Amino acid sequence: MENPQQVTQYRWEDMPKEQLSDSLARRLITGDKMMLAQVYLKKGCIVPLHQHDNEQITYILEGALRFWIGSEDAEPIVVGAGEVLHIPSNVPHKAEAIEDTLDVDIFSPPRQDWLDKSDDYLRQK
Repeated sequence: MENPQQVTQYRWEDMPKEQLSDSLARRLITGDKMMLAQVYLKKGCIVPLHQHDNEQITYILEGALRFWIGSEDAEPIVVGAGEVLHIPSNVPHKAEAIEDTLDVDIFSPPRQDWLDKSDDYLRQK
């Protein structure tokens, strides 16, 4: 008889909250091929222009983020509560919290730089 697939149940409140800066924190849940993150951004928080191999889906639960896609000169896109932004692999993007924001980010594959804490661009004070 085969073993059933192993499943894991998580509670966000039980996951450690990593404080990256005064205005940015996150909680992570990682599977084999994807990562789920709760990201907490205070109004005015800037996520600098960056890109990564990981495909990203950002779902805004509370608040709003202004995104610049492609370059900092691009026309900004505002993504508010209840809205989702899909960012394909290797597309440069920047974000600014225009109010206190809680979002859920999904990455495939998981962000290795987040796991090994080599994401210095997010850790600027």
